[in-house]
Amino acid sequence: MQSSQIPHFDYIFTGTGLATLMTVYKMVLSGRFSDRSILLVDQDAKETNDRTWCFWGQNESIWDPIIFKKWDLALFGHDNFKQDLELKPYQYNQIRGLDFYKYVFETISNQENITISKEKVTDINELETHVFVGTESNRYTCNYLFNSIYCKVFPLSQTKYPVLQQHFIGWFVKTENEIFNPEKATFMDFSIEQRGNTRFMYVLPISKTEALVEYTLFSENLLAKEEYENEIQIYLRNLGADQYEITEKEQGSIPMTCFPFWKKNTKRVLNIGTAGGWTKASTGYTFKNSDKKSTALVSFLKDNDASGSIVSNKESIRLSSFHKKNRFWFYDLLLLDILYRHNELGSRIFSSLFRKGNPQLIFKFLDEETTLLEDVKVILKCPKIPFLKSLFVLIFLPKKYNQKR
Repeated sequence: MQSSQIPHFDYIFTGTGLATLMTVYKMVLSGRFSDRSILLVDQDAKETNDRTWCFWGQNESIWDPIIFKKWDLALFGHDNFKQDLELKPYQYNQIRGLDFYKYVFETISNQENITISKEKVTDINELETHVFVGTESNRYTCNYLFNSIYCKVFPLSQTKYPVLQQHFIGWFVKTENEIFNPEKATFMDFSIEQRGNTRFMYVLPISKTEALVEYTLFSENLLAKEEYENEIQIYLRNLGADQYEITEKEQGSIPMTCFPFWKKNTKRVLNIGTAGGWTKASTGYTFKNSDKKSTALVSFLKDNDASGSIVSNKESIRLSSFHKKNRFWFYDLLLLDILYRHNELGSRIFSSLFRKGNPQLIFKFLDEETTLLEDVKVILKCPKIPFLKSLFVLIFLPKKYNQKR
């Protein structure tokens, strides 16, 4: 039996990253959860501009008020060609982390049924009738737990699925010379030295003299900080930036894997965000996927949560039933298998897509909204031999991946 001294909630969210905040914000907007007690627990207060999210879209969304910059054009670069991409009817959108946090917390912090606690989670234990959550200083229980605290041990301790990282360092720079085109984002520029990896530059220009310039890799292992920053300096120098000021820096490492995180879900515990496999495995993009998944989760809860009691004659939610695997998971697995075994092929694969393909169709494909016929049109643009080899290996010769980190 749980102690009456332990605070109890209908829902607890451990971690207050993108997935949690999107989900709770949409729960508030729905008006359907005002009678549910909700606790958010995270040691990070989310008071710094710690990241940048980007996504392509063609329709209005609830995030429009905090979009910092939009682009209708993008540049794709390779060592032997550069191509301008007309994105319409899509736009490429940028949201700053701090703007997102302020926007969401302004709404959810004013809800009487929502408690926000700055604590480090130390223990999660699912029992038959509730879930126990421990922090360094408190204990809580809940009917259902949504966990977004990523545990890298799960994907790195297995050998069935490849694990790469999208890792990067970015500089927000202000240059003396006007070297940027504020109407055109550089989506991927593979014209830099690859050194046996998939490496590219990513540029989000705000004005003719201001931009975020990131050095990004899709590979297994991280680099020394100096290597990322040296490459940014070289790239800026080649653009003509002799003098510039670094106004901010950001860095990150996003796991790229098809590891089935959903198998860790249970009746009362659902892993969300990166911890739940919500990151798009083949690209590392997070915002759009989390937006879709959080909407689906709120809808799932509205349809299934008929009782707020800990023990009910009718157990209306079984969180393990939320996840649905689709064919795009297998497409991602094919690409990750290739990049794991032949990381140097990344620039060739992405270049073949954007050099020959329709960018609108590619975005639709990456958003997992294409038909089977459209899937085929995209896939046929890729180098066929690496994908056929990967398909053969995955079907007939299941590979063991030795995770090195």
